[in-house]
Amino acid sequence: MDIEQPDQLFAYLRELGRITSDSQPTMRVLEGGVSNKTVWLDLPDGRAWVIKQCLPKLRVAVDWFTKPERIHHEALALTILPRMTPAGTIPLIIFEDEPNYILAMEAVPQPHENWKKLLLAGRVDLRHVDQFGRLLGTIHRLSGQHLDDIRRDAPEFFNREFYETLRLEAYYLYTGKQVPEVAAFIQRVVEDTRAVQRTLVHGDFSPKNILVYQDRLILLDHEVIHVGEPAFDVGFSLTHLLSKAHHLPEHRAIFAEAARLYWRTYVETLGPVDWLEGYEERCVEHTLACLLARVAGRSPLEYMNAAERAHQRAIVVDLIGNRPMSVPGLIDAYIGML
Repeated sequence: MDIEQPDQLFAYLRELGRITSDSQPTMRVLEGGVSNKTVWLDLPDGRAWVIKQCLPKLRVAVDWFTKPERIHHEALALTILPRMTPAGTIPLIIFEDEPNYILAMEAVPQPHENWKKLLLAGRVDLRHVDQFGRLLGTIHRLSGQHLDDIRRDAPEFFNREFYETLRLEAYYLYTGKQVPEVAAFIQRVVEDTRAVQRTLVHGDFSPKNILVYQDRLILLDHEVIHVGEPAFDVGFSLTHLLSKAHHLPEHRAIFAEAARLYWRTYVETLGPVDWLEGYEERCVEHTLACLLARVAGRSPLEYMNAAERAHQRAIVVDLIGNRPMSVPGLIDAYIGML
């Protein structure tokens, strides 16, 4: 069953009893995702749903496969994350169909905007950056305090198979093969990461998965969530701010300021956890690994041209060999080398 085909989708929903036999919803296919088919459904009673169907082969230039059962991780996240995020930050789940790898959730009301599109247009609102840092810091702090509850209610999050295939292999290990001069560094970061189970790690904490509704950030796409190394989320998210500083030189100063604010807010929100020793250095390492992966991995940033990717690759290889010890130091060094 293909949810992008209206006749198939409507027949499926009628069979499930989710819509009546005479109901005539309208739908549109949502673009931009590489790992799912996603549609927006407007129901006659005024409700709106987003329905996702996981793909076994991702829509990128190189072969990239992963099990569609990861949709269950996302469904679990929609029940667990609201416990540790501000009200309205996580959409409400409507239903999950595990055999067909389908998930339905409430749509974020219109009008809303995708944060990635806002940033690429140079519209950097530091209030949004502050929310971004507070949201991640809160998830890491509260999930670290309640790992026993997560183990009871979502033991699947301790299985990191999808993180392995969608992130460690596709981003890090593949990159190590493409950039052999830093392969040893990448391999060590991977091994260190595999040894940690400290907090929930979203695994896809990026502007493309943020909708801005009434100046509030709403977080989407949780299929890579797991219990692991929180420094990955920091590096993954900082990479997007720094890469946009590279891509948009006329807005470089505000993106650099945003990156510094994001880190300060995150650390302030995280608070005095008992695992901070060496943590900032790991955040530096994951930021460097992600910056390189987004120009040399399986999923390169689509808005960068070949020259920009080559420039970012050269800068990061240099920084890996001469690593700053702090995140602010890394931000300053990267911006300075652009």
